[in-house]
Amino acid sequence: MQPLTKIVGRAAPMPHAHIDTDVIMPKQFLKGIDRAGLGEKVFFDQRYDSAGALRRDFILNRDGWKDSRLLIVGPNFGCGSSREHAVWGLMQFGIRALIGTRFAGIFNDNCQRNGLLTVTLSVDLIAMLAAYAGDPASNTLMLDLAAQAITVVHDGTVIVFEIDARRKRALLLGLDAIGTTLEDAPAIRQFETARRDAYPWL
Repeated sequence: MQPLTKIVGRAAPMPHAHIDTDVIMPKQFLKGIDRAGLGEKVFFDQRYDSAGALRRDFILNRDGWKDSRLLIVGPNFGCGSSREHAVWGLMQFGIRALIGTRFAGIFNDNCQRNGLLTVTLSVDLIAMLAAYAGDPASNTLMLDLAAQAITVVHDGTVIVFEIDARRKRALLLGLDAIGTTLEDAPAIRQFETARRDAYPWL
């Protein structure tokens, strides 16, 4: 998993509530046996028209937002099915952090497992960030995970956020669940050796 320390990039506002995983990654793209090409399918029905052309009115297709690395999202983002493809696709598309008031539980867990940062803030702070993100002149943010701070590059406004200490450490070090477990490999091996010595018939 790629470590996450700082993100400097554009943010795009997606304020609608209850954007579900079928909107993020439509079901017809879940048939592959690997993760290849999922970035092209993110928000497919919003990004493309019926002829396959880009919709110029969709925020992530517009100049000033199409290279966004952060999304300012509405409440309950990621609800619906548990498909992990939604997270894989967002990351392949270039999104490294989601900032909102509330995330769907399984989706939030999938983000954690794959290194996509979710930041939870109050309604007022999300509204303020969405206003900044809505203007390409002010939508560049710097997110410093170690400092737990988001800075609006345009005017220096700083917003501090909370994050679980274990989740923060895993993201900073690029550790998934297996990597975190393997940090205790010596103790695991010691336990296994002692158990074999004590119960050789097992």
